[in-house]
Amino acid sequence: MRLSRFWEIDALRGFAIMQMIFFHFVWDLRFFNLIEANIFQGPWQWFARTIATQFIFLAGVSLTLSYARERQKNRPYQFSKFFLRGLKVFGWGLVITVGTYFFIGPGFVIFGILHLIGFAIILGGLFLPVNKWLTLLVGLAIIGLGWYLEPMVVDYPWLIWLGLKQRGVSMVDYYPAAPWAGLALVGIFAGYSLYPGGESRLMLPSAWATHPLIRGLRFLGRHSLLIYLIHQPILIGLLFGLGLGG
Repeated sequence: MRLSRFWEIDALRGFAIMQMIFFHFVWDLRFFNLIEANIFQGPWQWFARTIATQFIFLAGVSLTLSYARERQKNRPYQFSKFFLRGLKVFGWGLVITVGTYFFIGPGFVIFGILHLIGFAIILGGLFLPVNKWLTLLVGLAIIGLGWYLEPMVVDYPWLIWLGLKQRGVSMVDYYPAAPWAGLALVGIFAGYSLYPGGESRLMLPSAWATHPLIRGLRFLGRHSLLIYLIHQPILIGLLFGLGLGG
């Protein structure tokens, strides 16, 4: 059965959203010195990377589903659709850049998760008509490049987006193209493997889709970008409203 949306994808994205909100709430508490937690290293940073992995991988899977819907409607492939979609997400990333620059100053976001997902949508759009195995190979190569670049530090900012960190510059949110865009290409491979032609190979009980918990997660997943943009102002506003921010 061909569906416009697959409930499990929305639910998984909604689950990632809940994890993200929890992590950012802890981040805010630490930022305002309300708790003692090393959120930039160790388990907390692994948790943050795990959340990002879910978002980026699912972005790749979702690209294949969007592409399949266009094919089902007998529409010709249009890279411009994915280019504009990626540009929109990247543009919201620039809004985050400006907001964090004025809110936290040093450490503001230069190339964070939204910049990366926007870039990955554009890059992934180029690979949608390509053989899935080649897409996987390129994705793994980008991941390998990221591991190679990870220890490198340079004196210029021009390749921060790629994965070359600038000396003396730290960012509270940093997801460079290498390795993270490679993960989106791996997601494309998974999407083509699990949902060939826009049809699911997963044998999931249909009753799960209507469970109240799953329905709540699906709602969050369908509105993930909006929630990402507004959840921090809401959390910070609550802390200030309770007299805890400052």
